[in-house]
Amino acid sequence: MPKALIIVDVQNDFCPGGTLATENGAAVAAAISEYVEDHHTDYDAIVATQDWHVDPGSHFSETPDFKTSWPVHCKAETEGAELHPELDTDYIEAYFRKGEFEAAYSGFEGVLAPEDTVMTGERDAHATAVVDEGPKVSLDDWLQEHEITDVDVVGIATDFCVKATALDSVDAGYETRVLAELTAPVSDEGFENALDELDDAGVAVVR
Repeated sequence: MPKALIIVDVQNDFCPGGTLATENGAAVAAAISEYVEDHHTDYDAIVATQDWHVDPGSHFSETPDFKTSWPVHCKAETEGAELHPELDTDYIEAYFRKGEFEAAYSGFEGVLAPEDTVMTGERDAHATAVVDEGPKVSLDDWLQEHEITDVDVVGIATDFCVKATALDSVDAGYETRVLAELTAPVSDEGFENALDELDDAGVAVVR
């Protein structure tokens, strides 16, 4: 049963100091790195997703409701969109970007980033966002090409992008688990509600 680990949106803007920070984002980034170091041989593939916004319309708002609209975050080619430095990327073999021109919560809405893209490190704050015009390979396509049948999901935020990714994963036919301790929620209430929803949908929640 070939298995993949999907690391969802462990980005600077979702960690303390970012524009849309979760309280435990940096701690979860470090915990995921430790987990991957200890368990990378358990997986046939390890991938990561990134919010990568160019102009997502009403997803950004000066008066956000924090449900369907949000402060500006993870703008393409900015430091906020980079993976957090506590996340060790040595074992990550593919990156999937989502949300260039619309809201996108699930990693399954993402497309494969170009291999020559630098995914970590400093960027020019005034750089022009690069829109990839090459072939679009979805996360689902990539997993199928690698004959993946089972998926574990970790990352940020439990009650939004982790939940959406796991729900799409199980809907796509993958045996799906969420490793809850390796996720960071927007709120404690959102965390519990998300795990209940995932359990009801047939996702195995590992606490």
